[in-house]
Amino acid sequence: MAASSRIAPQPGPQARFLASAADIAIYGGAAGGGKTWALLMEPLRHVRNPGFGAVIFRRTTVQVRNEGGLWDESEGLYPRLGAHGFRSQLEWRFPTGASVRFGHLEHDKTVYDWQGAQVPLIGFDELTHFSARQFWYLVSRNRSICGVRPYIRATCNPDADSWVAGFIAWWLDEATGLPVPERAGRLRWFVRVDDALVWADDLSDLYGRYPHLPAKSATFVPARLSDNVALTTADPGYLANLLALPAVDRARLLDGNWKVRATAGLLFRRHWCRVVDAAPEGLRVVRGWDLAGTPKTAHNDPDWTCGTKIGRSDGGGYYVLDHVRLRDTPGEVERLIRHTADLDGPAVAVSLPQDPGQAGKAQSLALTAALEGYTVRASPESGDKATRFGPFSASCEAGRVHVLRGEWNEGWFAALEAFPEGRHDDDADSTSRAFNAFLTARLDSEGFLELLRRQAGP
Repeated sequence: MAASSRIAPQPGPQARFLASAADIAIYGGAAGGGKTWALLMEPLRHVRNPGFGAVIFRRTTVQVRNEGGLWDESEGLYPRLGAHGFRSQLEWRFPTGASVRFGHLEHDKTVYDWQGAQVPLIGFDELTHFSARQFWYLVSRNRSICGVRPYIRATCNPDADSWVAGFIAWWLDEATGLPVPERAGRLRWFVRVDDALVWADDLSDLYGRYPHLPAKSATFVPARLSDNVALTTADPGYLANLLALPAVDRARLLDGNWKVRATAGLLFRRHWCRVVDAAPEGLRVVRGWDLAGTPKTAHNDPDWTCGTKIGRSDGGGYYVLDHVRLRDTPGEVERLIRHTADLDGPAVAVSLPQDPGQAGKAQSLALTAALEGYTVRASPESGDKATRFGPFSASCEAGRVHVLRGEWNEGWFAALEAFPEGRHDDDADSTSRAFNAFLTARLDSEGFLELLRRQAGP
């Protein structure tokens, strides 16, 4: 938005996105480009129309309500045009009767809640979070009887594995994964033939080949943090936040790279860590586990049970103190975990993964019971493995992680350097679990963080 009180887009990509005539326009490609604000501004051109309604989707309601999310951002915009907000319904109503709603599509079947709906403007905030099935089903709900030509607007950050990457591939450089500047905002047309999209630069070309199929237009408008002067002026430190990300996330969110994926050697390199002969006193210490339960034979290569012990100093430095591995039966795994806890002592907190389903709950209950007298927290994993490893990776690259010299070093280094392409990711998973225990307050419900505070002393 412009610096004055007038509601207007910032010059550049934001203005280009809001001026697009495409049936489907996608905006973004990096963090901090003013994507959400642009999406919220889009309905304002129609709010004088009493029959107009827009729905803007996030994948979950929590994301809509989050601090700084869609609802918070809209509170700084819509009341300026006299809209009244109904937070419980996640809806804004304008004096004319026009409305803007926020919705979610948490599950694929949630799309059927919109069966029979007629929505002139449909928005998707973070389109890569939605499945292709959800998107195309909602396209069928994009219709209008209020005089506004139905259309769709979406924002997103790069995700090489998302269906969106394929949809906007023409606007990206095939070799680098970066947007092609001269293609930004250009319209292309497509029709669906035998469940595949057929594209053309010229609408008449499609009509010539498929005269009985109606075509739709689409475009992609990339934006980066440098395009959002309002944000960089209000929060000059945000660039430093992006520069502190792990390499993969930095390439996606700062550079807008749609091709980059986590590969071996990109998330961890041993020279990022300093090997030391002693760790300082007064560390807060957690042992994180990744569990398996299949013995090794001459004919298999099963996963490992791994346990990584990490300490954190008051100054924010981390020390990887120990790492153990085992491939054996569930009974032997339980004995290893108990024996390791005895060696670590009750001052070391234990973090266990809990697999979904009843069997996972039963296993975590059994292991927690076996560790009576120790502070134990069992919790489900959230997010993919590379994402969970990201905070540890970033801290290593920044030089904040030290490794205590030991016989286990070489195996642990090699496994992490091979992650996520190596055959086994158990060493990385146990390391992530131990490290992330310091980052989440959810563990406090089990007294976990209280133990860490006691470890630090008065």
